[in-house]
Amino acid sequence: MRAPTVAVLVSLPGATAAPADAVETLGTIGSIALPVSGLVAAAAHKDEKGALQLAKAYGAAMVVVYILKPTIDRQRPDGGSQSFPSGHTASAFAGATFLQRRYGWSYGVPAYAIASFVGYSRVEARRHYTSDVIAGAAIAIAGNLVFTRRFSRVFVLPTPVPGGMGLTLDVRW
Repeated sequence: MRAPTVAVLVSLPGATAAPADAVETLGTIGSIALPVSGLVAAAAHKDEKGALQLAKAYGAAMVVVYILKPTIDRQRPDGGSQSFPSGHTASAFAGATFLQRRYGWSYGVPAYAIASFVGYSRVEARRHYTSDVIAGAAIAIAGNLVFTRRFSRVFVLPTPVPGGMGLTLDVRW
């Protein structure tokens, strides 16, 4: 099986952002790209169950994040409100953890590297404290622990046969 290819857009035509702004922009792109990559991987594997698991894990994480934000209403390092937990980081780690749990570490390692960069970008941009980022990641990981199962191409199914039950081995490729 081929390892997945991961590309990160590092330059946008006409972009004149300062380096710190570029880090924040790339982090924002990563927070969207990782869950989308999970959907793309599910489609490539013809894995409707995986897409549904991603939707549940992502949805659960975002519900928790957006209930906690106004409830806790922690001030951001830049003076804004609703810092805790980081929604960008939760989004990124929801996608990364789905990819790792569903399709393995060959998907997970690059995805976690990008998700970690997203968290770093939020702290670097002074939009979050480190604890906000850690909480966002933990919430997303927890959602995937509840909803995401390993993708398997081999299934053993109970099958009725004359006089009892048997097992059918179903291998898909």
